[in-house]
Amino acid sequence: MPADPRAVLTRSAPPADLTVPYGDHFDQVVDLRRPAGGGPTRPLLAVLHGGFWRAEYDRTHTGPLAAALAGLGWPVAQLEYRRAGQPGGGWPGTLTDALAGVAALPDLAARALPGQVAPGPPLLLGHSAGGHLALYVAAHAPAAVRGVLALAPVADLAEAYRLDLDSGAVAALLGGGPTEHPERYAVADPRALVPPPTRTVILHGLRDRQVPVMLSRGYAAGARAAGGDVTLVELPDCEHFGLIDPKSAAWPQVRDALQSLHEDH
Repeated sequence: MPADPRAVLTRSAPPADLTVPYGDHFDQVVDLRRPAGGGPTRPLLAVLHGGFWRAEYDRTHTGPLAAALAGLGWPVAQLEYRRAGQPGGGWPGTLTDALAGVAALPDLAARALPGQVAPGPPLLLGHSAGGHLALYVAAHAPAAVRGVLALAPVADLAEAYRLDLDSGAVAALLGGGPTEHPERYAVADPRALVPPPTRTVILHGLRDRQVPVMLSRGYAAGARAAGGDVTLVELPDCEHFGLIDPKSAAWPQVRDALQSLHEDH
């Protein structure tokens, strides 16, 4: 594990092979990376970045992750979306962008990466707030999602609001708390959307200070009780950022979880 776990956030990575739009806004775009090697084609892997849905964090910090995954033979799409603090971001734009972007991916990838992507919907890999978005998209558009790998997801928005994660991040996304906007939480909170309709694997580090593991535990328990196919893997020595760092000790478990999720289909 790097001395500074946050080092991955600013580490340079090879540029994407191409960037294509899925909407008219500057941030309604997808960075596509071609898979390395000549093996069998795999499903598109859509990466939804974290940053507590805030404007100051974009897809750039998932470059090392995306490049490493492409190096393993995955066709990768880094999905950008409008975020809280931007015009059109927050409620509902951040959520509708995630839905629209994922829905557009199969056609975009088929045109941009001909012969390099297996047909069908993408696998979603989401980290932190991106993990929330992956769970949200799968719940509302199950036909558009092959499976979900959620890394330290914000899987319980009401609890995250009560814990005041990142100094009001959930309130900034949804415009307030559960008592002010119960209808928004009913639509947006994964904890209220169980069971998930697709196979879901969650990895969460026990040293995570940004998103406590209790959120994933509560979500997984509720999802399984409702009949969902959900696996939670807790990593004792992992913090928040190691899950997206190909140089971290957690990386083999992320890689293997993704491969297992693919093989399950």
